[in-house]
Amino acid sequence: MTAVNDPLATELNTPITDDEIFRAHEGGKLDVSVPRAITDSRALSIAYTPGVAKVSSAIAEDASLAKKYTWTDRLVVVVSDGTAVLGLGDIGPRAALPVMEGKSALFKTFGGLNSIPLVLDTTDVDEIVETLVRLRPSFGAVNLEDISAPRCFELEKRVIEALDCPVMHDDQHGTAIILLAAIKGANAVLDRPIADQRIVIAGAGASGVACANILLASGAGELTVVDSRGILHEGRDGMNSVKAELASRTNESGLRGGLAEALEGADVFVGLSGSTVPEELIASMASGSVVFALSNPTPEIHPDVARKHASIVATGRSDFPNQINNSLAFPGVFRGALDAGARRITERMKLAAAEAIFAVAQEDLSADYIVPSAVDPRVAPEVAAAVARAAKEDGVA
Repeated sequence: MTAVNDPLATELNTPITDDEIFRAHEGGKLDVSVPRAITDSRALSIAYTPGVAKVSSAIAEDASLAKKYTWTDRLVVVVSDGTAVLGLGDIGPRAALPVMEGKSALFKTFGGLNSIPLVLDTTDVDEIVETLVRLRPSFGAVNLEDISAPRCFELEKRVIEALDCPVMHDDQHGTAIILLAAIKGANAVLDRPIADQRIVIAGAGASGVACANILLASGAGELTVVDSRGILHEGRDGMNSVKAELASRTNESGLRGGLAEALEGADVFVGLSGSTVPEELIASMASGSVVFALSNPTPEIHPDVARKHASIVATGRSDFPNQINNSLAFPGVFRGALDAGARRITERMKLAAAEAIFAVAQEDLSADYIVPSAVDPRVAPEVAAAVARAAKEDGVA
């Protein structure tokens, strides 16, 4: 088979082939391990019948013992309906499963947490909520994934209200956490406060809205959000309720128009829309600008082109410097929440996660190193510890 059809594949030292990818996915990417080997009849009698009956009876008398004697308390379910998968869109639950398996593999690899994918053959919010309520005895936390906007906002809210365990839509909040950490890193390199910056976000879907919210909570100077129809502003036609609410809190200068008008003189560009940004628009930004071209697999603008005009450039890819990747956030966030026995994931916990990621990179910061590597083993433990502390401070532990 041929090499992956990727316009940036030549950036890889060794291009990845289709054969290599499909072989790595044969049989799926997950397996179930047994921590205590069952090699003789004694071990069998302890692990299964008759020994297991004693454990089941104890849990029947005291349901809290399930946390100690089953894997539930350390199990994250990765839940998707397959309606907004990567850059592929609505491809359905079966085609989404390889992505969810990969997410579960990262939970285990980086967070030390057991995780299983759960793809649902429905897009009805009521049905998804009811399904998770019925399955609640089987898991300890919910990672919502690749669910289309604006439905994802209602679904996350409803699931949080219905369950007594940590729930997070990673496309929203994982992206927001690592974006904030990256901006902290870039601003430390450039010695600029976020309060003095004008930031433009291209994309008003799940990740764009969440990123806007976390930047506003962190004191961003001025924020402009652009969707496919132009700048969000009060009174604009064709906005759903989420965009209309966001428009009321952003664009203080009252800009009108599209991305060209938004980017002129801007300090930071955050690309979350999958669109292409012409070089002349990046050139129109302020001196010493920051460009985060985060669309995958193809950034909004090639990093080499963006570097002609910007002081710091980041993408979502691993084959360029400054990879902004959710895997820096979600394993530690869920690990910290479960370590603390948190009932939910709060805004303070998300901000603590961003600060912890930034702290890991702080000693070695440079224009090409504003966040740690996605495989840095220090990240998840530091994030988990910070999130657990924040959970206790917020009183949700």
